[in-house]
Amino acid sequence: MQDYTVYQNPLTGRYASKEMSYNFSPQRKHSTWRRLWLALAESEQALGLNITDEQLNEMRAHLDDIDFEEAERKEAELRHDVMSHIHTFGEVCPKAKGIIHLGATSCFVTDNTELIQMRDGLKILRGKLLTLIENLANFADEYKSMPTLGFTHYQPAQLTTVGKRFALYLQDFVLDFERIERTIPEIPFRGTKGTTGTQASYLDLFAGDTAKVRELDRMVSAKMGFDNPIWLSGQTYTRKVDYNVLSVLSGLGQSAAKMANDIRLLAHMKEIEEPFGKKQVGSSAMAYKRNPMRSERVCSLARYLLNLPANCAQTHSVQWFERTLDDSANRRIVIAEAFLTADVLLSLLINITNGLQVWPKVIASHIRAELPFMATENIIMEAVKAGGDRQELHEHIRMHSMEASRNVKENGGENDLISRLKTDPVFAAVSDRLDEILKPEAFTGMASYQVENFLNEVVRPLLTAHAEERSSKTEEVRV
Repeated sequence: MQDYTVYQNPLTGRYASKEMSYNFSPQRKHSTWRRLWLALAESEQALGLNITDEQLNEMRAHLDDIDFEEAERKEAELRHDVMSHIHTFGEVCPKAKGIIHLGATSCFVTDNTELIQMRDGLKILRGKLLTLIENLANFADEYKSMPTLGFTHYQPAQLTTVGKRFALYLQDFVLDFERIERTIPEIPFRGTKGTTGTQASYLDLFAGDTAKVRELDRMVSAKMGFDNPIWLSGQTYTRKVDYNVLSVLSGLGQSAAKMANDIRLLAHMKEIEEPFGKKQVGSSAMAYKRNPMRSERVCSLARYLLNLPANCAQTHSVQWFERTLDDSANRRIVIAEAFLTADVLLSLLINITNGLQVWPKVIASHIRAELPFMATENIIMEAVKAGGDRQELHEHIRMHSMEASRNVKENGGENDLISRLKTDPVFAAVSDRLDEILKPEAFTGMASYQVENFLNEVVRPLLTAHAEERSSKTEEVRV
């Protein structure tokens, strides 16, 4: 039963996927500690220490059956979380009790587990990101040729296409994917570095044999899926690693907020809207409202995520000498919450892009309201080709533009520039071609080609190469 008298983190209670929540759960954390102790003991045995197969088999049999209540009782007594779990593991492995954690320091399990969780968390995000990339690619392809108003300074600018705009978001996420791909194998393992990073305890265990100490580091790292134990550490691996990883998540948050903010603006213009349930309520008072709640949540959570790397930077900068404990409580929160937040953002964006609604007639009406002004240079050039005087044409079109603009702004009327030009004798030579000149498709440049080229040369090869890694899970989004 849920305890409603204590604070519950909304990231796990309301938003994040079960997969990411499990990755940072106590069960995952402490079962990984036990796997690290097993990997250490197996490697020490292989390198000649007196550890029996019976002891190892006993450890293997109890990797996941953790008695958390007993561990809590031990921690209340010992005031040390790692020691409490060593004792709890030892109680179900009495024959192996004496060799569990042999030569290790607490950071052997805590730091290495966090590196495993970050690596695996990035893999979860990678799968979801591939799904989002596929959604956006399909959308960009479908609407690559649909003209829409472009905006600079949030003022109407040259036309682009709906697909080109969403291909820009897609490109951001492709860059995020490429950075995740680079970062996963770059995450180092702390390995078996000892209490202050000197490996003194292991050197003593192996009677001064430096080759065996180095091999122990390599073997344990390999057993846990890493081929790059960090060259040097103090008691902890350098906290710069945390900053580097969370910077990747921050980049993902930036891309998410950019796209979601634009969708909110498009929803205001009634051009494109996020999914809206048949019985979804937009406002308790204003029944007609259709609020972009998913996109707003993306922006809200992304704002939180964007601030977390600075926390990691501060933690790294104030670590004294080989380590101080002021990093610990902070990192228990910041690392997990960064990954959980990034996970929620991707789930939301996948949900949004699964059901984006485009309203072509609204988009076309906005184009009609602005395109005549943007097309004036094209109209002048065509009239000159038909024998007109460029300066006279410019002056007439300037006057008509001012009147049309005044009609829009002062009277709330429509942009009637084209109808004005059709009745002006100066433009008689092109009056029957004005509608043709103003076809929106003629003003989108290479937008459609750019989208097609990007999809063919970058996105589709990426999706094909990583087809098996794509997340097939569809998370239910609470709105």
